[in-house]
Amino acid sequence: MPVYRRDVTLEWEQTVIDAADPRALATWWAEALGWVMTVDDESEVEIRPAPDVTPGLLFLAVADERTAKNRLHLDFRPDDQAAEVDRLLRLGARRVDIGQGEVRWVVLADPEGNEFCVLGERSA
Repeated sequence: MPVYRRDVTLEWEQTVIDAADPRALATWWAEALGWVMTVDDESEVEIRPAPDVTPGLLFLAVADERTAKNRLHLDFRPDDQAAEVDRLLRLGARRVDIGQGEVRWVVLADPEGNEFCVLGERSA
């Protein structure tokens, strides 16, 4: 069982994702996750599970294009992997090969090419 240190006061607030179009990408992820938009302005857009629930995803406007595989990506554990992969593909995700080979998870990319994984189903 993990031991949580009471002397550490850091709280995970959000994960920041650079985006060419923060609003469009945040809207896509909000739909994919069933989350809500909590900040929406010209240069940054934030989504969260609920307005007062963290962590969230913060999308920041950047002018430069991504040139390599992400060094950080998100993993999601669904109830039904095939159904979620199909749903995400219909929303505009695409399958990607990052050299993963034959694995039990599915690697997808969002509309701006950010990789993420849909893991196998939850254990009962």
